[in-house]
Amino acid sequence: MKPFKKILVPSDFSPYAEEALRTAVDLAVRYDATITIAHAYEPLAYTLPDGYVLLSPQQHADVLTAFSKSLASAKSTALAAGARNVETEQLQGIAASEIVERARAGGFDLIVMGTHGRKGFSHVLLGSVAERVLRHASCPVLVVKVAEQA
Repeated sequence: MKPFKKILVPSDFSPYAEEALRTAVDLAVRYDATITIAHAYEPLAYTLPDGYVLLSPQQHADVLTAFSKSLASAKSTALAAGARNVETEQLQGIAASEIVERARAGGFDLIVMGTHGRKGFSHVLLGSVAERVLRHASCPVLVVKVAEQA
């Protein structure tokens, strides 16, 4: 098996993403790989009457600041767990598309991401970012599912 040198870890800061990060750190330690933790922010795109906005410029800046803090926390977690080289990035756009494009453009060897494991109607209604990434990524994708608690 080819060693992984660049691992992309998309994060929505959920427990599922935290589990994926733990898995990515384990792989990064084994292969001396770089981890890039990325959060894809999907701005709301609704048609509103003139003069109406969903977020003020200050609220938008606050949201991006909160994402930066969450990424910094995830980076600290990865470093504390033994990863040697961890970077963070904020992406903006449709999550699955941004993740696939970032992996391609960045020459990543592997994407490690969590999944909510939705089934039935909620899966049909909400879809799955992980599933779309798996279908379109140009590199291997490791999808990590959190084990259900008894």
